[in-house]
Amino acid sequence: MTVNDFAEMKRSGRRISMITCYDYWSAQIIDQSTVDCILVGDSVAMIIHGYENTIPATVEMMALHVSAVSRGAPNKFIVADMPFLSVRKGLKHAMDSVETLMRAGAQAVKIEGVSGHEEIIHHIVESGVPVMGHLGLTPQSVHQFGGYPVQGRKEDEVTALKAEAKQLQELGCFSIVLECVKSDTARTLTRSLQIPTIGIGAGPDTDGQILVLHDMLDLFKNVDPRFVRHYVRGHQLVLDSLNHFDSDVKEGSFPSAEESYL
Repeated sequence: MTVNDFAEMKRSGRRISMITCYDYWSAQIIDQSTVDCILVGDSVAMIIHGYENTIPATVEMMALHVSAVSRGAPNKFIVADMPFLSVRKGLKHAMDSVETLMRAGAQAVKIEGVSGHEEIIHHIVESGVPVMGHLGLTPQSVHQFGGYPVQGRKEDEVTALKAEAKQLQELGCFSIVLECVKSDTARTLTRSLQIPTIGIGAGPDTDGQILVLHDMLDLFKNVDPRFVRHYVRGHQLVLDSLNHFDSDVKEGSFPSAEESYL
């Protein structure tokens, strides 16, 4: 898949599948799958490093994980999140950050929001780097939002989202992630754009869907957002496997003769 396929998939009505992952082993599995593309998200700060939100993610942290994913999934289109404030410290800092992520193995970058960094988005695109937009709930603005509320419920929010989506398209973004957006609002935005939308908690009418690998595999106990579908009960599966291993060790049944060098 290349950046040009996103527009073609929207035109042809073929939905886009995208998975967020952060490391080599999971990227290897995704590389063997029919999933279209990968996001190395700044949610790595929460999922892998245990922080409360995405704000602690740095360019260096992102580059480390982008590098691992790119080695594990050489056949997938990889998008890297631009982390907190990386596009708000001026053009030089933004371009240095983009360069770091692209040299680490990304084929595109994703940027949250648009207001205040329109010129930087335009410059990145004009520099030959594909940019994916991100509207709705933008996790880097968690303190401004006061949490993680659904977006696009109020008329003024819908108006703002329409204007921002159109602006991102005009700036040259090749697609837009819509996160935690009311379903009918996401549908309206999707139909109004020539570039595809990829939803997470934005209903069934976006041009594609993205989930975090760890969420869809149910690897975190008691983490169950409404928009997540669990395709396997991973937490319980891993826990049962660990307990089975512990039992085999303590009973002396592991390792067997077949699992030993004789």
